[in-house]
Amino acid sequence: MAFFFYALNFLVVGKSLCRLNVPLQKKPTVMSEEKLSIEELGEFGLISHLTEKFKDKREETIRSIGDDAAVIGKGKIKTVVSTDMLVEGVHFDLSYVPLKHLGYKAVVVNVSDIYAMNAEPKQITVSIAVSSKFPLEALEELYEGIHRACEVYNVDLIGGDTSTSLSGLTISITAIGEAEEPKIVYRNTAQDGDLLICSGDYGGAYMGLQLLEREKQVFKAAPTAQPKLDGNDYVLERQLKPEARKDIIKQLAEIEVIPTSMIDVSDGLASEIFHIATQSDLGCQIYEDKIPIDEATYNLARDFNLDPTVCALNGGEDYELLLTVSQTDFDKFKNNPFFSIIGHMTDKPSGVNMVIKDRSVVPLKAQGWNHMNKEA
Repeated sequence: MAFFFYALNFLVVGKSLCRLNVPLQKKPTVMSEEKLSIEELGEFGLISHLTEKFKDKREETIRSIGDDAAVIGKGKIKTVVSTDMLVEGVHFDLSYVPLKHLGYKAVVVNVSDIYAMNAEPKQITVSIAVSSKFPLEALEELYEGIHRACEVYNVDLIGGDTSTSLSGLTISITAIGEAEEPKIVYRNTAQDGDLLICSGDYGGAYMGLQLLEREKQVFKAAPTAQPKLDGNDYVLERQLKPEARKDIIKQLAEIEVIPTSMIDVSDGLASEIFHIATQSDLGCQIYEDKIPIDEATYNLARDFNLDPTVCALNGGEDYELLLTVSQTDFDKFKNNPFFSIIGHMTDKPSGVNMVIKDRSVVPLKAQGWNHMNKEA
């Protein structure tokens, strides 16, 4: 998410500071046997832990850490800023990810955060760390994808940085957007009784990843084997070249609705539902049979002996938008092809639950993407 690289930078500095603070003489101290695990904390727990001492001091800082993007500025028009990092071996595998697609996706990941604030992206900066052995032609391919995304989303590349790397390719992009302050939407402002609505469908990107990983293992075992990818164009595109939902922001403006809360779905639908519920101090009830799953995703999940609903809830990298709206806006959404009504917000004691297909109610579990998982 937006401040992932920010947290990692602090992690590195923290190690250095600990070494500087080692006492010169040994003292008989009692050491706690409990050690904080970064993996157990997860991305958001780590960010919260490292930044808990930081308090906003500037009046122009309207929203800082804790949302899809920060909101800053004075006057009616506010600036919205988000940063995401993609790390080779963690977020992408160059054995099957085309560099042009990677460049495009790196921009999409960031502008999606801007749209989640109901804002319009305007500019980006691009910073990369890459080995000097990386061929120039490869970097040109990467930037061709970045250029294409800038054209599609009408944003300007205005700066960045380059550095050498000893451990693969790293891409960090900052997206800058703007919106009128009354139209900016946060993730912590849902209301009890609001409808829970999502765009698009879910699980396709995850199944695209499963397919690519399977073919990678086949290639390792039999390098002359031809990849079996025919008929899976939809899930492959969802994984390799996703699109940010600028059309949803346009549609919301056309039907004259400002959501009560909104978040982009990057770490899994279930995780994002929990973010809205937790940060809004509410519960939620969703319906399994209302979760939109494309037929291609459903069939491929079955071929892999996976539960399509689990893939949709926990797969991640969908880059759709999840939002809440007042029930008074129901008629604007009930037959709207851009949206699916999947549930509603409840009071906090009710918890976050899912009504499964046999109509029984079970607690919703979020097992989405964990950026801090050492096995990711």
